[in-house]
This record gives sequence, C-alpha cells and structure tokens, in this order.
Amino acid sequence: MRRFCRPGVLAISLAASTACALAGAETYLSNVDKGRALLEANCVRCHAIGKEDASQHPEALPFRVVVTRYPPDNLAEALAEGIVSGHPDMPVFVFQPPEIEAIVAYLGSLAAAPVPSNGN
Repeated sequence: MRRFCRPGVLAISLAASTACALAGAETYLSNVDKGRALLEANCVRCHAIGKEDASQHPEALPFRVVVTRYPPDNLAEALAEGIVSGHPDMPVFVFQPPEIEAIVAYLGSLAAAPVPSNGN
C-alpha cells in the first residue's frame, strides 16, 4: 500500500499549527504588556520595574532583582492575597487572577533578562 500526502492537507495543517503558535505568543506578549502596565500603575512610584531603571524608593528592590530571589510563579499567591512587606509605607495590593497572570508573565520576562551588577 502506497502512502502519500496531499500538499493541500499538509499546507492547511502547517498553517493551523503556525496560527496556534502565533496566537499563543500574541497572548503571552499581550500579557507581558498588560503586566507591565499594571506595575506602572501600581508600583513604579517606588520600584524599578524595567530592566535597567532605578527604584525611586531607596528600600524598594527593583523587580528584576526580586525575580532573582523569588520565582515569578511563586509570587502569584501573594499577589492574590495581598503582598505585605516589612516596609510600613508600602500599601497592600490585591490583584485579580487575570491581572496576576499578566504580572507573572511580565516578571517572567524580567527573570529571563541579565541583572546589572549594581542591582539597581
């Protein structure tokens, strides 16, 4: 029995696979962008949220350093329950599941970035 592949079926399969992969990447990128926007709205007045910026508050670690100490996925529960720190001037933030997913995606993008030697 001879097997053959129809070019049209193969092309459709490849196109569907590519579309699914791109949709997943687009969702990830939009989550990264949403996460950055949430951190800009809530955290940037104290923390450095980028790959090279400096924290405005001297005791607030840059998030690129935070992710070297705590894996981003491990922060999801704290983001849902409200992060409490030893700093009395830090407000308690509680985020909803879609926001947490976006923040964790953004923090994960920072975890993949090299940390500058000065830690700021």
